[in-house]
Order: sequence, then C-alpha cells, then structure tokens
Amino acid sequence: MLDKLNCMQSKKFKSYSRHNLDQLLTLRHLPEDVVTAIRVVSAVFPFRINAYVIDELIDWSNIPTDPLFQLTFPQPGMLGAADYRALAHQIRSGASEKDIRSMAARVQSRMNPHPGGQMALNVPRMGGEPVPGMQHKYTETVLYFPRQGQTCHTYCTYCFRWAQFVWGGALKFAGDDPSTLVRYLDAHPEVTDLLLTGGDPMVMSAKQLRKHLGGILKKRPGNLSTIRIGSKVLAYWPYRFLTDRDADDVIQLFDEVISAGYHLTVMSHFSHPRELSTEAVRLAMKRLINTGVTLRCQAPVIRHINDHPDVWAEMWRRQVAMGAIPYYMFVERDTGPRDYFHLPLASAYEIFTQAYRQVSGLCRTVRGPSMSATPGKVLVDGITEVAGEKVFALKFIQARNPEWVNRVFFARFDGQASWLDALKPAFGETRFFFETGCGQGR
Repeated sequence: MLDKLNCMQSKKFKSYSRHNLDQLLTLRHLPEDVVTAIRVVSAVFPFRINAYVIDELIDWSNIPTDPLFQLTFPQPGMLGAADYRALAHQIRSGASEKDIRSMAARVQSRMNPHPGGQMALNVPRMGGEPVPGMQHKYTETVLYFPRQGQTCHTYCTYCFRWAQFVWGGALKFAGDDPSTLVRYLDAHPEVTDLLLTGGDPMVMSAKQLRKHLGGILKKRPGNLSTIRIGSKVLAYWPYRFLTDRDADDVIQLFDEVISAGYHLTVMSHFSHPRELSTEAVRLAMKRLINTGVTLRCQAPVIRHINDHPDVWAEMWRRQVAMGAIPYYMFVERDTGPRDYFHLPLASAYEIFTQAYRQVSGLCRTVRGPSMSATPGKVLVDGITEVAGEKVFALKFIQARNPEWVNRVFFARFDGQASWLDALKPAFGETRFFFETGCGQGR
C-alpha cells in the first residue's frame, strides 16, 4: 500500500466554474447548444468541476447523455422553458452580471431552497437563541455544518443543498464556533451521533478539520459515540487521502478520533459505479479502511444518471468488494431542479427491488427507496393490495417523533406521485397519522 502511494504521481487539484469555463478545453469540441446550456443553467445553480472528474470519469464520446456528464454539468432541462429562454436572452444580449444574478435569484426563490423544514424546524436553540450551523431533527443525531466545508470538490447537478452554495447570510447553514457544538452535545445526552456535513467537510484542510473536532477529542462531551462525515470526496477527489499535501495529516487525525474511542464513518456519496472504477479511489478507500474508518455508501436514484437496476446492483457489488457498506438509496428531494431528475415512487421502488434481487446478502444492508421528508425518513417498503385497494406500504425508518419509528402505514397507490406530500391516505382516511404534531422544532 505504501509503495503504491509513494509511486503515485502527485495530483494538483484544479477546478472550473462558470467564471473560467473558457479554460476548459474539452468543451471546445462540444456542440454550441450544449455549452450555451451550461452557461445559462449555471447562472441559477452552482457549478464546479475538477480535472479528475473531467479526465477520469466522464465519457466524452457520449455527450450529453453520459451519466457522469449529466451528474456534473448543468443541463437545459433543469430550468423551466420560460426561465431558460429569459436567462439565455439576457446572457446573449450582454446583460450585466448584476441583472443576470437578479433574474436567477427570482428563479431560485421558487424552487423550495430549504426543503424538509430545515430552516423552520431543524435548527436547535440554546438559551432561547437559534444555534448557527447546526440541525437537530432526529433525537440521536446532530448535523454540524463547519463554515469552511460549505463547498465541494465538484457539485452534483441534483444537489438538494444547492442553496448552500448560491445564497449567504441567514439562508446558509455555517458554524464558526466548535465550542458551541461541544456545549450543545454536553447539554443533550440523548445525542450519540454527530454528522459533519455541508457542502463537503473534506474540502477542509487537516488543520481546519482538527479545529472542529479537537474540542470533542479533548472534552468528550455528552454521550457522543459516533462521528460521521458526509462526503463525496472519494468519488470526486480521492487524492485527498493519497497525495494532497496534508493527506497524511488527515489520516493521522482520523486515527486519533478512532483511538479516542469514537466510531468514525465516512458517509460516502457514490452515484454511479464508474466513480468506483479508478485506481485512485480503490487506494483511497483501502487507506481509510486500514486506518479503521467505516465506509457507508448512499445516493439518490436519479433520472438520467442511475435510473436502472443494473447500475445499482453493480454499484453495491463494487462497494462490498472494496470493503464498504451499502447504506441508502434515497428519493430525489423536493427542491431545485427535481422536475428534471425525479422519478415516480413506483419507479424508484421497482428499480430498488430489481437491483436488490440481483445481489447477495452482503449487499442487502442497503435500505430504500427512502424519502427524507419533513416528518422523517419514509421508506417505500412495498406496493401491494389490501382489502381490495392497491396501496404503497410505507414505514418510518427515522422520524422527528421517535414514537413513529418503524411504524407501517399505507397510502393510496399513485403511479405519478414522486414525494410524500403527493400521496393520499388509503382506506378512506382523510389524513396520515403524522400530519399533526410534526411541526415542532427543538
């Protein structure tokens, strides 16, 4: 392992965005309408891509339908036709950047930028004041958004946290004071799990990571036992753990976290099996596992990218073969460009089921399809017939109210419904049991 790392050529991180798109030579060979779409749609949604994704993951002979191109480059269908035409006209006519941003902001505001009650219900309070940079929706788990981690090595086109990258101020989750996190954990002994999220915490330097985790290692607050890091770094920049200048320092910090008695898990976001195909990702995963880090893998099922059971079956098999644990298949959330990416719940369930049937028990740790909705994580557990009515069998696998966890309930089958709020209760009921009592923050 060390020999391979020593022999591996050091890679320098190089990224491209809307503002230096002309430097991306690959685009010069693409049709003009494809490049125009990138410029137009990236005025509304965040766009950033790095050279590793460009050189090693995207199939440039299959543009624009290549799944990794769809995953990372803005697509025209991400905007409504009228909005696309209006923005394209502004850009073609040489409108100022201020005017373009103003029009883009109006489009963004209509796209449910913070779904699932993130702002209204998930932000905890201390001393009667909201705690910046944190969410506490589920009893056992606190989400922490370190300010320096609120970007990514490459942005996913379907990202449900897109608003983190285009808006600032009160609409952005960002924590500056790790001591506040320590105090909150001390005051809440029910919390066992801390999830560092973003953005991507792994864009931070080892020094910045240590700043946010050091107080926990020193103070050992509350009953915290597990630290999770939500990241797509293994898919988009595996050299973070291999040849980056402070890669060894990151591994050393992870070793300290584990030696302190914490279970450390990198919640790895893999959207397509091709992201697991390079030598760099194989070595990075091996190095993390050898350090004692657990890797759990999750992603949403997304039209144009991974909406086929064979893709998921192959991805789960590769994850297990590389020492990782398949964890979640999510449903695309009700925000941003979901009209372009979402699938009906019935289709998502069929994809999951057909993929699940292809794999061995070691892959069947995965759960899905799951909706991260306002009341909790709702699993589509089946499509069946009960008392002569075709229904979705649903179940809370996590909930804002712990009494709802593992509770099965039924919704009338709707072949077009793609989110919880589009479903109606089965058997003549007028409302679901959770529709009262879920609108309470902490």
